[in-house]
Amino acid sequence: MFYGAAAWDPWLIVAQIVCLQCLYYLSLGLFLSILVGPRVSKMSLVYFFDFATVTASAATGWCVIASIFLSSIAGAGVLVYLVERASKCFDFSATLYIIHLFICLLYGGWPSSVTWWVVNITGLAVMALLSECLCMKRESRDIPVGRYRSNV
Repeated sequence: MFYGAAAWDPWLIVAQIVCLQCLYYLSLGLFLSILVGPRVSKMSLVYFFDFATVTASAATGWCVIASIFLSSIAGAGVLVYLVERASKCFDFSATLYIIHLFICLLYGGWPSSVTWWVVNITGLAVMALLSECLCMKRESRDIPVGRYRSNV
């Protein structure tokens, strides 16, 4: 989608990061509203950015964990079209989760929950590995050649 001929284009990279971050939070919001929304009285940013909601001791926490994993799978699909190169998938995935960590730091302080760290590092690994696999599959497709050649 955004892949161009220039090897180094910082504005392109920033645009890709912003698009990826926005689409990740859109998918996370969708999955949270589907899985967590019916279980709570009011949805808020707490489920996005507070480490205390990512817990394995409550059913709502498991729904938050499932939403994070589903968003990382959706993010892998987005990376295939946004980045288009398997060699860049880990970089963009790590950037997404580092920005997410900084937003969580600003929102609720340092995530002291081991569950939060395990879930987010696993989400990073799922997003990076799945997007690399999908990009390599896409890059190795045959280039379609027309059945009829022009007489040039």
